[in-house]
Amino acid sequence: MKFKNPFLVFFYVIVFFAMFCSCFSLTEIVNTQNVENNKINSYKGWWIYGDGEHIFKDEKTLTEYTLIFENENTDDMTSLYLDICEVEYFPMESSLVGYIKDNINESQNILVVSGFEILYIEGCGE
Repeated sequence: MKFKNPFLVFFYVIVFFAMFCSCFSLTEIVNTQNVENNKINSYKGWWIYGDGEHIFKDEKTLTEYTLIFENENTDDMTSLYLDICEVEYFPMESSLVGYIKDNINESQNILVVSGFEILYIEGCGE
């Protein structure tokens, strides 16, 4: 296959490569800004599951958050909770690492969880 104008082909390759590289650098900039905007903190309190919703009550502020597990499947987290507590609405003392997502509306607080540790299960004495 012979190209009529090899410089034009070379130009298109360079433009494509430049666009490809710029997309990756923009993605990194967006991810960096996302991490900077969301302050990752550790929260200690009670993880409660019931009626298909995972919630967390912070022990310091007693603020209630809807949980979103960033790195876990929600069905797996529900199974884990029910395997440990055996019933819904049973508080499980936990330490969660994550960030508070910008509120969609004033009445809902969302905590995006990137890691967690189960500290104590109320009523079990363990």
